[in-house]
Amino acid sequence: MSIVDDIKARYKGSTLLVRFIYINIAVFVVLRLVGFISFLGTGSSASLVQWVELPSSFHSFLLRPWTLITYMFSHYDVMHILFNMLWLYWLGRIFLEFFNPRQMGGLYVLGGIGGAALYLLCYNLIPHLSGSHSLLLGASASVLAIVVAIALYRPDYPIQLFLFGSISLKWIAIITVFIDIIGIENNNMGGHIAHLGGALVGLWFWLEMKRGHDITSWINRGIDAVVMLFKKPKQKATDNRTSSRGPSFNYHQSTSASRDKVKDNAPKEAGVLDEEKLDEILGKLKQSGYAALTDEEREFLFNASRRRE
Repeated sequence: MSIVDDIKARYKGSTLLVRFIYINIAVFVVLRLVGFISFLGTGSSASLVQWVELPSSFHSFLLRPWTLITYMFSHYDVMHILFNMLWLYWLGRIFLEFFNPRQMGGLYVLGGIGGAALYLLCYNLIPHLSGSHSLLLGASASVLAIVVAIALYRPDYPIQLFLFGSISLKWIAIITVFIDIIGIENNNMGGHIAHLGGALVGLWFWLEMKRGHDITSWINRGIDAVVMLFKKPKQKATDNRTSSRGPSFNYHQSTSASRDKVKDNAPKEAGVLDEEKLDEILGKLKQSGYAALTDEEREFLFNASRRRE
């Protein structure tokens, strides 16, 4: 097996959290390789980065709207990607103890969009910033959205830090946000503004979850729609063919009486089972808390809440 095949196999068999890390690393490698080749040829290494980083000028952004997404998966500095991916892995694993992978992925994207939105607003509406030129690159806003969300949801979750011992997760989030606030006056003003935008998305996620609403659901539906555009449609087997795995059945030959019976009984039985399962999950939630629910039970609970909205 070649290195490429091995990487593909590892990517397909990994969790969504690890896949996000793979994507960030892959983009980083491509940017650095293209930059190195460009440097050898022209003496400049910024050939491809300009097409993925988010510009502060709204006019420039309209010419490159894809940068709203590409910037949050792109890094050029080694220490930048190292710290962001370590943060994403450590805090992402804690997040996944209480929420499902799709919520983490959706929050990552929403955090990046929130960071970009605040960044663009500040640089185009604040008078003394409107004339300056800045570029945004990195997953920090996305990661901070996840950090703030899980810190608000489980503020006293213990984190073991070297030299400091055990510290509550809330203090890590508070210190991180405080550093971004006081760091706005420094050279990386745009980065700190974007980080705060991601933190606000994390706060929004937590507030809506308290109300029983999942703000990541719509972004996940959008991602699913985009993915489906690139998927090949499955071929439908004809009624007369049989599969090597077993016989095929022609369901269209059922009698009208049996069809009526299915129509009358199936929804009713399904509804009773759904209500029983919902009552069971709600009882478990009341007794043991949200953390005791399995991923399947959490998904069922969210689907049920959406149906009743």
